[in-house]
Formats: sequence, C-alpha cells, structure tokens
Amino acid sequence: MSVEVKEGVAGKFLEVHLTGKLTKEDYQHFVPLIEQRLKDKGKVRLLVELHDFHGWTAGALWEDMKFDSKHFKDIERLAIVGESKWEQGMATFCKPFTTAKIKYFDKSEAAAATTWIQE
Repeated sequence: MSVEVKEGVAGKFLEVHLTGKLTKEDYQHFVPLIEQRLKDKGKVRLLVELHDFHGWTAGALWEDMKFDSKHFKDIERLAIVGESKWEQGMATFCKPFTTAKIKYFDKSEAAAATTWIQE
C-alpha cells in the first residue's frame, strides 16, 4: 500500500492518497498525522483520493473502526475521490460512522472535490 498525506491550502485541510490495499501499518503512519492536525486545528476536512485501491486487510479494517469511533465528530467534511462504483458506495457506507458531510467525486472531478472541501 502506498499512503501519502499532504497538507491542503487551509491549515485544517488534509489530502490522503491511497493506492493498493490498506494495512494496519498504514494506519500507524497516517493516523498520527491526522490526530496532530486535530490537536492543532480542531475539526479537520479530509480529501481521500483512491487510485487502484483494493480495500483493507482485516487489521486495517479494525484500525478504521477504532479511528471512526474515536473521531466521530472531528471531521467536518470528507471528500472521496475514486475510480469505481464500489468506491462510490463507500461514501454512503461511511455516513453512520461520522457527523462529517461526505461526498463522492469521480477522479475526473478531482478539482471539484478540492473546491467542495475548501468551501
């Protein structure tokens, strides 16, 4: 799995780029970065871009559930940029696990995702 976290234009905006299959170790890499931003800025906005994404290992799924329960109210907006129908379904699936406004964008709409996350 390849994980890259970038700070967006606004201090409370982060981009997370995911490629391949997400592992527990990947969470140990990017969750501390998100949590530090939460500590520094309060609520954050995330743009998650999926490229050639193949889902989660069992350990990663557990880490995701722990993150979601701990940060239920900490994410203001979540933009998911993806390449497939099942990734689009993730946007709907995520809604019960957060108070964030969630929106899916096709990869051809990446610029619109960035605009929406910064509104």
